[in-house]
Amino acid sequence: MTKNFVLFSGLTFLMIGLCLWHLHAGQLGISMGDFWSALINGGDSTKEIIAREFRIPRMITALIAGGGLAVSGMIMQTLFNNPLAGPYVLGISSGSSLFVALCTMTGIPLLQSNIGVVGGAFIGAMVFGGIILFFSFFIRSSVSLLLVGLMLGSFTGSLISILEATSAAGELKSFTMWTMGSLQNIQFTDLTLLLSIYLPSLFLLVLLIKPLNALLLGDQEAQQLGLNIKFVRISSIAVTALFTGLITAFCGPIAFVGLAVPNVSRLLFRTQNHRILLPANLLIGASFLLFGDILIQLLENKVILPINVFTSLLGAPIVIFIILKRMK
Repeated sequence: MTKNFVLFSGLTFLMIGLCLWHLHAGQLGISMGDFWSALINGGDSTKEIIAREFRIPRMITALIAGGGLAVSGMIMQTLFNNPLAGPYVLGISSGSSLFVALCTMTGIPLLQSNIGVVGGAFIGAMVFGGIILFFSFFIRSSVSLLLVGLMLGSFTGSLISILEATSAAGELKSFTMWTMGSLQNIQFTDLTLLLSIYLPSLFLLVLLIKPLNALLLGDQEAQQLGLNIKFVRISSIAVTALFTGLITAFCGPIAFVGLAVPNVSRLLFRTQNHRILLPANLLIGASFLLFGDILIQLLENKVILPINVFTSLLGAPIVIFIILKRMK
């Protein structure tokens, strides 16, 4: 208990420190007084506008995206009893990508706007999340459901390739940039919508802690305890779809956070208890993405990098380490 308290305290201070660093990581120096004035007084100076419209939304987006993807990965790894499962294995992200491809490559200005792309990405995630939910009513095996998700991803990938092959150069570039991921597309006014979906989804996940812990015993043992396996599976997929769809819609697909962070949290806390893993994943996932975006801002004078570059560079070795560790 003391060890967990120390770890949680350290992670909390780390995240707070990274939040403050993130706010000041840009090229223009902005004081804490400017941030406070931008939020409370709604000041119109250059620094206050940059603080309110760019720095603060970007920092909050990193917290939401990092934490949301990490807990989504935690759910999927428990549901499929596989440490290499992630929030995108069910084809939900592929659905977002397909709808964004349709929006960006249609040539219709309204669909190609920021609202059109975000709306298309979220609708695509919800549609494909609904398809997976439909299959979950009839498929009892989690492995079979995982295969359905992978096949959906392959199918949508083929459709996207057709669209890419027939699109104009500008449209193809726009879609390619979206697939690289970014935390810069959210404005201060978008935070209300973002939080109105994120916070209720987090509350639903809290309600799933006890059922997810029961699933660790195995399906038969969990059923003997009175757990409705199908309901838990459907609820878990629904929550994952909300998290993944929301984050993918606003930030694009962000790789490896949902795959690597849940495994790091288990190694760090040495537990499978979701009461501990849920806050651990929120803290580590948020810190992971904050740190990555800080590095991107520090390097932007020399090279402009998408967030997926950092998450892949750091996340891939972690996943390889986990695979090698399981082989021993």
